[in-house]
Amino acid sequence: MTAFRPTTAALIWAILGCLTIANADDAARESAFHESLVPLLRTYCLDCHDEGSEVSLADTHSALDITKNRDLWIRALAQVRLGSMPPADGDMMDAANRLRMEKLIDELANAVDCVQNPNAGKVALRRLNRIEYRNTIRDLTDVDYEPSDGFPGDDVGYGFDNIGDVLSLPPVLIEKYLDAAEVISGKAIYTPPPGEIYELDKTASDLIGAEDHGGGSGRVVIASNGTVSLQPTLPFGGNYTITITASGDQGGPDPCRMSIQSGRFEKIIDVPEKDAADYEVTMRLGKGTRKIDISFINDYYKDGQDRNLHLHHVHVRGEERRPMFIDTEKLPPSHRRIVFANPGEKLSEDQASAAVLSRFASRAFRRPATAGEVQRLVQLAQTVRQEGGSYEEGLQVAMQAILVSPHFLFKVEQHRSIGPSGKMPPISDYELATRISYFLWSSMPDDELLLLAHRGEIRDRRKLLDKVARMMRDPRCNRFVENFAGQWLQLRNLDNVNPDTRIFRAFDDEVRELMRRETLTFFAAVMRGNLPVTTLLDADFTYLNETLAKYYGIPGVSGDHFRRVSLAGTPRGGLLTHASILTVTSNPTRTSPVKRGKWILDNLLNMPPPPAPPNIPELEKSRLVGTLRQRMEQHRDNPACAACHNMMDPLGFALENFDAVGQWRSRDGRDEIDASGALPDGTEFKGVEDLRRLLSTDRREQFVRCLAEKLLIYGLGRGTEYYDKCAIDQIVADVDRADGKFAYLLVAIIESEPFQKQGHRE
Repeated sequence: MTAFRPTTAALIWAILGCLTIANADDAARESAFHESLVPLLRTYCLDCHDEGSEVSLADTHSALDITKNRDLWIRALAQVRLGSMPPADGDMMDAANRLRMEKLIDELANAVDCVQNPNAGKVALRRLNRIEYRNTIRDLTDVDYEPSDGFPGDDVGYGFDNIGDVLSLPPVLIEKYLDAAEVISGKAIYTPPPGEIYELDKTASDLIGAEDHGGGSGRVVIASNGTVSLQPTLPFGGNYTITITASGDQGGPDPCRMSIQSGRFEKIIDVPEKDAADYEVTMRLGKGTRKIDISFINDYYKDGQDRNLHLHHVHVRGEERRPMFIDTEKLPPSHRRIVFANPGEKLSEDQASAAVLSRFASRAFRRPATAGEVQRLVQLAQTVRQEGGSYEEGLQVAMQAILVSPHFLFKVEQHRSIGPSGKMPPISDYELATRISYFLWSSMPDDELLLLAHRGEIRDRRKLLDKVARMMRDPRCNRFVENFAGQWLQLRNLDNVNPDTRIFRAFDDEVRELMRRETLTFFAAVMRGNLPVTTLLDADFTYLNETLAKYYGIPGVSGDHFRRVSLAGTPRGGLLTHASILTVTSNPTRTSPVKRGKWILDNLLNMPPPPAPPNIPELEKSRLVGTLRQRMEQHRDNPACAACHNMMDPLGFALENFDAVGQWRSRDGRDEIDASGALPDGTEFKGVEDLRRLLSTDRREQFVRCLAEKLLIYGLGRGTEYYDKCAIDQIVADVDRADGKFAYLLVAIIESEPFQKQGHRE
């Protein structure tokens, strides 16, 4: 009998060990379901959600059933977290039991084996969105091409416009890409402007001397030897082609014959046809007024045979020949960078084209171009030259082909099969470089990042940390600030809000832009300063200029430039008190505690409330009286409304001291502001300072987890799934070990399994 090899035995024991661990985990989950969750469900849920009800929880008999019906239980978890379940008229659930139920449902519904190769997920083929396309073109060619209004807008998924599932490629966009590629290549690679073209058309009857001959309908019949002329004024010297449309009455042994003469040039042409035909003559003519004679030179008449020349039309065309020499000193930087090789004694045109196009295509495709791809591009450039184009024009056409290639327009990742052991395969080093670059720069990798990929060093943690630090300091990281923070915090919606300036007279479009700039500058400072991410919530500073400082009522700031300003002694601090956030979550004429509360749940706690039930009237259309708080309380009397409003409204009312455009107030009209509130779990707070403290301390982990998940969605270009829980847990743990520092959060995202590997869709 053949003995087992040690490696084989070890593998078998490893598999048996994994099975043992898996069975133990399954048993523990079943025990948690029956012994811990079921008693809570019986006490607080099953009276309403029993068998046969619209939403039945009683049909779940095991932990396995929860995973099979995961969507239902994740919705139930959201309701428990929001405090909307159990309802106000049900059994009151204390904070400890609510926390226990949340934890149990979360662990059972999102049960993932984080040891045995959790699914890394798979990203749909992602097209560059408008912003990524513009940035990539700029970084690739030095041409700042702004997609026109004709470019279709990018759809949004999971709060961001870079999600692969919603970035389609309609036919109209393909046409726009073709047009854009032609414009971009023309700007990036300089070619001498084409020579001027001169054209002149004359009907025969308009020629000089035509009145001395017969004809009709624009035709001239020269019945005996004679001459007609044209006298164009030519804008440049060069070769001109004179096309004469003529026919002849044939008589005698020879065909009708005409002479075309200008100066010392003369050419005699036979006109043997009775029907009109075109006859061409090319001659060199100098600039200025030139006379061209057309003469009938072999008149014949005998025995009734009469030879005559019929002239119908004359066309003159000349194309200016300009020197093909290019003064390298006058070339744009883009040309010098792209066209680094030119044909000469050492390089043929094909060799020079191959060198240029290989490097350009490799940068455009974000990975080395294959020999076949380069050869096809060289052949395309060669075809252009064969048709009379220059070397540079051949490169322009090949560049256009690159810029409309799917390998440029899409972030292509090769499909990889999962190994027999279930291990998720890593994406290639070049694909990882692309993910990192579009995550932090919304653009292509630079040469340094591509070199790390080429050397296989991009997964070296020390070198990765150094590179990420440099990328964060680079001005291109402003794109991350604008695109991630601008969408996460919904600052893009600031363009669409229109506060009533009859009520809020201090607000105008200048203030609108300053609000946005404050928030983006603040976010950038927290990121680049590598501050704890909770600084976004509890900072005692912001960035203001004189105009915005006066708007806030903060003295001592002068000048148009933004600078760091202390908020000590003011009610402001952190994102929640930024006018941009407060304005974008208000109505045109008043604040909206509902919008503000929903914004906090969505963007800071990742607890989006469900859509409002149908047939519930808006607050302004309801028959409610009293202060805004009193009207909201009456609105919550409706059980259908109370479920979500019990969580949203208290959060929103904590910000009520800020009006609809973010200015501080202590009264709303004649009514004193009451900014106190309590969450369904009994947590009480009064005003924005208490709320900031609550979110940055008691709810710190929830906020960090929310931000990590938003960043992961943005970085991957896909929504998160239940199997991403392991990765998010690991990211949050990594950030905690680094004291919550922002840079380490970005690195944890990049080092996560979903970012580094390719899994599959479930």
